[in-house]
Amino acid sequence: MSKVSTNQPLGTPTWIDLGVPDLDRAKAFYRALFGWEYEERSAATGPFTLCLLRGQRVAALRPVTAADADAEGESWWHVHLATDDCDRTAKQIVVSGGTVLVPPADVADLGRTAVVADPTGARFSLWQGRTLAGCELVNEPCALVRNDLACPDPGPARRFYATVFDFTLDGNDDLPGFDFTFLRRPDGHEIGGIFGDPAAPASRWQTVFEVADTDELVALAVAAGGTAGTPEDAPYGRMAAITDPFGTSFSVITRPSPAGQGPE
Repeated sequence: MSKVSTNQPLGTPTWIDLGVPDLDRAKAFYRALFGWEYEERSAATGPFTLCLLRGQRVAALRPVTAADADAEGESWWHVHLATDDCDRTAKQIVVSGGTVLVPPADVADLGRTAVVADPTGARFSLWQGRTLAGCELVNEPCALVRNDLACPDPGPARRFYATVFDFTLDGNDDLPGFDFTFLRRPDGHEIGGIFGDPAAPASRWQTVFEVADTDELVALAVAAGGTAGTPEDAPYGRMAAITDPFGTSFSVITRPSPAGQGPE
């Protein structure tokens, strides 16, 4: 378990949110999976719902917008990478070949954000925390554990993230035969990775939640109106792909030990 109360270093996945067409149904689904409770908030950008785990903020739900679906029309949990200056990082993203889709704006008193895309088209946001540093719990069941970028042409993405966020790029000996590169901050902390998949229809940041029992979670997801793939054992734990009632894809993992990777 990791409790987070301060802003994360540049580039750390620090917050996640999801646009949904039916907020009440989404709240019921994710409560059934993760036991989340909710806090309603509003900002100049519109209303949103904070998701709480034991009273700590771990994610947000909000009304869906045109910016939520990717080029293939699919919905994914939206990752925010930390910055101490949202406006400056947004400018650096453009200089480095990315795109600003929604310019920097304040989200109530919580922080400042911008929606951007890397040169391969993968969308993410920036998060400059104010009263909300980001996810207040990570690396424990029912909370965020990691994010990885899957894309058909990983070369431009690797150069982009190394330039904008000063990440190092390291191979993964645990996955021979797979085109996977760890992304690490200058302090050596692993924030995720880039997975090259020529068959991927588009570049997407993928979200993984930790769970206590992957098989049980799969059953809960199906009972709550979602769909799920067959649980499989991977080098880092037992995983399954989940799709919520609106077509949003994410993964869950039960790790063999509490030592994990992701935000500190």
